[in-house]
Amino acid sequence: MDSVEKTTTTRSEQKSSRKFLKSLIRKQPQELLLVIGTGVSAAVAPGIPALCSWRSCIEAIIEAAEQLEVLHPGDIAEFRRKVMKDRDLLVVAHDLIRKMSPDCLMEIFDSLEQHIQNPLVLQSILSLMERGTMVLTTNYDNLLEIFGQQQNKPMESLDLKDKTKVLQWARGHIRYGVLHIHGLYTDPCGMVLDPSGYKDVTQDPEVMEVLQNLYRTKSFLFVGCGETLRDQIFQALFLYSVPNKVDLEHYMVVLKENEDHFFKHQADMLLHGIKVVSYGDCFDHFPGYVQELATQICKQRSPDADGVDSTTLLGNACQDCAKRKLEENGIEASKKLRPSDTDDAGGS
Repeated sequence: MDSVEKTTTTRSEQKSSRKFLKSLIRKQPQELLLVIGTGVSAAVAPGIPALCSWRSCIEAIIEAAEQLEVLHPGDIAEFRRKVMKDRDLLVVAHDLIRKMSPDCLMEIFDSLEQHIQNPLVLQSILSLMERGTMVLTTNYDNLLEIFGQQQNKPMESLDLKDKTKVLQWARGHIRYGVLHIHGLYTDPCGMVLDPSGYKDVTQDPEVMEVLQNLYRTKSFLFVGCGETLRDQIFQALFLYSVPNKVDLEHYMVVLKENEDHFFKHQADMLLHGIKVVSYGDCFDHFPGYVQELATQICKQRSPDADGVDSTTLLGNACQDCAKRKLEENGIEASKKLRPSDTDDAGGS
C-alpha cells in the first residue's frame, strides 16, 4: 500500500511540476503547425539507434555502408572522422547520403512497425491532427503514418516534389498528411538534402508564398527538434524570405541539460520569434510532457462554438490577439489581461 501511495505521489509531483506557456496551451489546434524531429522517433522506437539523433543516424548509415561495401574504405574512415569532429552534422549527413547507395537506408529502417514500443507521443500528435494541427517532419522515417494507419486514420506521406499535394496540404486540405521535407526512406532516390535539389519548389512563387505564409500565420511547435533551424531546406522554405520574424509566435520544446545553455538558446530563438520551453532535465519526461501539452491544447473550444464568451476568446490567443478577437466579436475588452505567460499542467 505504501508503495502504491509513493508511486502515485511521485507521478502527481511530476505532473504538477510541468510548466506550459499559457499562450501555447490557449492555442486552437488548427492554429498550430507541428514540426517533429528525431526526438519523437527516439521516444517511440528506442530500439533503433539510427532514429535517436543525427549522429546516431549517420553512424548507423556508415556501419551499413561498410557492411554492404557500397562506400570505399577511405570514405568510411573520412566520414567517421567527420562525425567525431564536425559540428554541423546535417552537412555531414547530406554529404554521406549523396555518396552512398540508397540500400543503406532501407537496411537501417527495415520493419519499423515492429519497433514501436512507446506510442504515447504518436497518439498525442494524432489527437492534435484530428483537430486540425498540421504536421511536417525532418525525419526520414514514417513511424507516425504507420501508427496512424494502425488506428484506421487515412495517413498520407507527402513529398516536396509533388506540387499539387504540397499546395493541398499547405491549404489545410489533407488532414492526415505528413510533409517530409527531406523525403522518406522508402523512396531513397527521391531524397534531397540541400535546397538546390528543390529548385522547382524554391523557384516556384506560388509554392513558396503558400509555405512561407504558414510561418507568418501559423504557430510552429517544434517537438523533438534540435537542429531544425540550422537545416538548409527548412531555412530555404520558411526562414529566408519571412521578414520581422521576431514578431512571430512559435514554440520549441527542449531538454534542459544545462541551465546556461538553455537560457542562451532561449534568448537566441526569440530572434526567430520562437519561445523555448523545457520539458525537463531528463528525456524520460518527454512523452508525458507532450501528452499533457496535447491534452491541454485539445481542450480549447473553437471561438466559433455556440455560446462562446470572453473567457474562451481570451484563452485562444496572445494578449494583443485576444483583445482584437474580442473587439471583432463586439465584446468590450474591459478586463486587464494578466501579463504572466506561464502556468502549470492545470492551465489557467
